[in-house]
Amino acid sequence: METSFLELRCKEVVNVVDGRRLGHIVDICFNLQTGCLLGIVVPGEKSFWNVFKSGMELFIPISQIVKVGEDAILVEIFTTSNNQTTSYIMGGKKKDK
Repeated sequence: METSFLELRCKEVVNVVDGRRLGHIVDICFNLQTGCLLGIVVPGEKSFWNVFKSGMELFIPISQIVKVGEDAILVEIFTTSNNQTTSYIMGGKKKDK
């Protein structure tokens, strides 16, 4: 299957573990030497107080992408006991909940 970034960013990313909507893809990461796709980047969690700030972004490795469908991209992100995701946080410090 071939697709473009413009088509991918129109799809919503959904976590199959808890059904949470993670938003739309904002970036894609590649390894320039091998040309391999490393993963996708989605917006971080927003709260009422940081709606207008550019918050942290969540990197989802390609190994955690389950299915790319017509309308959505399904990912499998498990949370640890302290409710933090196993994916990487980009663009700032991760806050403890």
